[in-house]
Amino acid sequence: MFFKRRARMLRWQLCGRLGPVWMWKALLLFVAIVFAGQLLGVIFNKSSVQPAAHSIFSSRDAQGPSLGSCQPHTHIMFLKTHKTASSTVLNMLYRFGEEHNLRFALPLGYQLGYPLPFNAHRVKGYRGPRAIEFHIMGNHMRFNKPEVEKVMPSDTFYFSIIRDPVALAESSFAYYKEVAPAFRKAKGLGDFADDPRKYYDPRVRNNHYARNLLWFDFGMDHNVNFSMVLAKHGVDMIRRTFKLILMSEYFDQSMILLRHALCWPLDAVVSFSLNARQQKPSGVGGMRGSWMGKAAAVAGVGIGSVRSHAKMPPNLSLTEDQREKLRQWNALDWHLYKAFNQTFWEEIDKFGRTQMEQEVTLLRIRREDLARVCLRDGGKPVEAHRIRDKNIRPFQSGLVKILGYELQPGLDNITRMSCLRMIRPEIQYKDVLDSKQFPQAPAIQAQPGQQSQGLMLAAGGPFLRQDSFRKGEKDLGGEVGRTLEEAKKAWNGNHLTRSNQTLQVQEKGRFR
Repeated sequence: MFFKRRARMLRWQLCGRLGPVWMWKALLLFVAIVFAGQLLGVIFNKSSVQPAAHSIFSSRDAQGPSLGSCQPHTHIMFLKTHKTASSTVLNMLYRFGEEHNLRFALPLGYQLGYPLPFNAHRVKGYRGPRAIEFHIMGNHMRFNKPEVEKVMPSDTFYFSIIRDPVALAESSFAYYKEVAPAFRKAKGLGDFADDPRKYYDPRVRNNHYARNLLWFDFGMDHNVNFSMVLAKHGVDMIRRTFKLILMSEYFDQSMILLRHALCWPLDAVVSFSLNARQQKPSGVGGMRGSWMGKAAAVAGVGIGSVRSHAKMPPNLSLTEDQREKLRQWNALDWHLYKAFNQTFWEEIDKFGRTQMEQEVTLLRIRREDLARVCLRDGGKPVEAHRIRDKNIRPFQSGLVKILGYELQPGLDNITRMSCLRMIRPEIQYKDVLDSKQFPQAPAIQAQPGQQSQGLMLAAGGPFLRQDSFRKGEKDLGGEVGRTLEEAKKAWNGNHLTRSNQTLQVQEKGRFR
């Protein structure tokens, strides 16, 4: 009895001092809930950052070997030559610029006025010299130095890429067979090589694809009679402007030289081959799909000049004698190629052959690693119709199939975005950048039945009639046999600027 009374007294005293029991139970429950919430919060927070921490693009290998204390170049002009793996290089520039929020000198359509010499007013958003800071320029153009300098800052790094003229002719013939009349008339590339003048007329539109295409893209007269003095002078003019000329045959070595010249991380120059053609013959001709107008704009042609029905694949076979004839036909390009091929290997010797081999090995290993993570089918390019996502299908043009890639399923968002940038075709990527840079501007879309009008817009200006093109070609250096001094003036822009004044007058009302 005594003990029971004592126990009740103790409970009464404790409750009086520390509160009732139910309050303690509630307090313990609250503490348990708070602890559980904190524990779950830590788990969720860890899961939300885990993909970034474990993304292959965040690994140490993404940076590559140390570049020392240099600062990355962000003012870059890339002369995008034709059929030289230049689309792959442009993809690198697009990726780097997008990741670092740089401003691109984008065309009004899909090329910067090509095949006419470049005019600054072809750049979307251009408001006069130095009015806006542009960081990267890289879409197809015919080089015109004075006009480029109106757009790009004075510290801009200029570079380009070239290819063996015989291999370039093979690719051009396959890609532009239905575009260049000189190619279209020939039964095969060998037939054309045997007697080029039988098919080639310098006055006819799009025939520039059939002779000295590199020389033409660099803005010089590709029909001028060859002389060693003129050829050397042209090379010297290119050297004075372009700090680096890459070689498509040695693409990986070129990427290492470019990485060190620009002071960029390794991943910035790791790439998958874009806009590559299927090597086996294809019997499907023409251009198909909803992007017909855009594909034609990239090729610099109108839909009317491309036949949509099926055709036999082009015959690209050549004898050694025919290959030599193509070198003679493209003598200016051949001289340019030999000169810069020698310079290229001199640069590698300065860099160090052993170091070059080591860094090329690292680049190839990195490419394989990214392909294994990013791409289906072990990274092998596939035909466009096999790509499920229509937004990353490469456009088809001419008589060959252009291959693309499919993304690996199940990628986290950060990895998927980085992988997508690496395989996004040139036209779609330009559209993405355009919409980011000009969010209020309506996109150019060619509706059914309006492809011709869409092509005029995509080309960035008024449609060029056949007669006006021939007149322009004469004005822009298309005549044969000019003197060295005349050629020099044309490349420096005096001759080209006068021809571009007509364009400025026509477009004055369209630029505000």
